[in-house]
Amino acid sequence: MKKIAVVGIPGKWSTETLADAIEQRTGFRLVIDMNNVSLDLSNNQLSYLDADKKINLCDLDGLIIKKISAEYNPNTLDRLELLLIAQSQGVKIFSSPERIMRLIDRLSCTVMLRKAGLPMPDTVVTENINEAVETVKNFSSAVFKPLFSTKARGMIVIDADSPAAQIRSEIEQFQAENQMMYIQRKVNLPGQDLGLVFLGGKYLGTYARVNQSGTWNTTINSGGRYASFTPSEEIISIAQQAQDLFAMDFTTVDIAETDNGPIVFEVSAFGGFQGALDGIGIKAAELYAEYVLHKI
Repeated sequence: MKKIAVVGIPGKWSTETLADAIEQRTGFRLVIDMNNVSLDLSNNQLSYLDADKKINLCDLDGLIIKKISAEYNPNTLDRLELLLIAQSQGVKIFSSPERIMRLIDRLSCTVMLRKAGLPMPDTVVTENINEAVETVKNFSSAVFKPLFSTKARGMIVIDADSPAAQIRSEIEQFQAENQMMYIQRKVNLPGQDLGLVFLGGKYLGTYARVNQSGTWNTTINSGGRYASFTPSEEIISIAQQAQDLFAMDFTTVDIAETDNGPIVFEVSAFGGFQGALDGIGIKAAELYAEYVLHKI
């Protein structure tokens, strides 16, 4: 029997669904909450406190990282560093912690995508308030994004037609929580953006996140819904190039159609099971479980 654990958020649908799929195939079930993981560097033992017993994660055959923390922050990177100890002792981890690290930090992901020449929204990154004010003027409407966030959390839109004092004040408030300001030109979306799903580098399908609330973003947190979508070959090619840069075991690539052609927003560190299921009927957890078992 293979012992494969799921790193995630206990009780959350995607985590539990993946753990169910692994248990159905192996008879083994373990969901790891990183709050209860400790590393003893005197003997390189990575332990998980499960109720009243300690489990040595380095004795497992594999780990699947479905979620590393409820929200992204620098501590998320520290948690991934801990898992590198298990990987160094032969535990197979899906996806590799080093690969996930490059996607947790929005700036790291963006730099990789731009270095590869992939189309993205115009972006300025700065710590300078005056430069940020000038960027808002140049973009007409700008989205300020935290470097560590998902589902549009912490993002704000600042419009150039607002009073100058208000623009500066809003920027200062944003920078109080985000020293390095990541600023993108706000693009006009056709009421939706797309998630292209990949497993082991193979394209599985595309779902759309459809805006239903009139907000500037299409996230489910803001009232969007999932729907099926058939993308052009150009969009699939761009998404394939984007995911190839990171070689994730499972991921989704977020793309939007604009008047100037497709643009890439990001490559997901963990991928979306719910969108795959609700939008296109793909049971990603089951496919992922089969993929992992084939690799171990």
